[in-house]
Amino acid sequence: MSRVDTRIVRRETHSPRSTAAVVVAIALVVVVAWLAAEGVLSLLGLRPLLASPRAALTAVADAPEAGVPVLILTAVAAGVVGLWLFALAILPGRRPRRRLAAEKVAVVADDEMLASALARRAARTAEVAPDAVTVSLGRRSGVVRIVPVTGRRVPRDDVARAVTDEFDNAGSGAPLRLRVLISPTGKVGS
Repeated sequence: MSRVDTRIVRRETHSPRSTAAVVVAIALVVVVAWLAAEGVLSLLGLRPLLASPRAALTAVADAPEAGVPVLILTAVAAGVVGLWLFALAILPGRRPRRRLAAEKVAVVADDEMLASALARRAARTAEVAPDAVTVSLGRRSGVVRIVPVTGRRVPRDDVARAVTDEFDNAGSGAPLRLRVLISPTGKVGS
């Protein structure tokens, strides 16, 4: 695969961080604008919007006297926001898409499409109606849930083998650990 194809696949399978960056930038702009407006209102001798700069500085200076629970709560809230922003910046955001093997083009498939194909194959192998099978895919694992017709046994190993073959034939390349869960209670009808 060429460098351009690699970049295209990466762009399609990873989520951009622009939304989070825009939200943080807007929040910072709002805070700075509010502080500027409070400063101008204070210089003009008018009433503050929320708190005058002097009252805000006094509140910050008196924070150590506010009590341990308030300080702990503030520290925890700031820590959670900081960790969230740090994780958002560092961790790769993944979209529910996978690269599929192809010779001359970059092919990216949505996980819903792959799950639909796996559910169809599992329904045929288990000899149940298509709506009796649900498949959920994670990054490295997947779960196939089957609700059989009452009184019929579903060959779990055959279904697992068929679904694994179907996934491998799609050419994702990345191994997927699939579990087949068969409901202990069936449903009446086909």
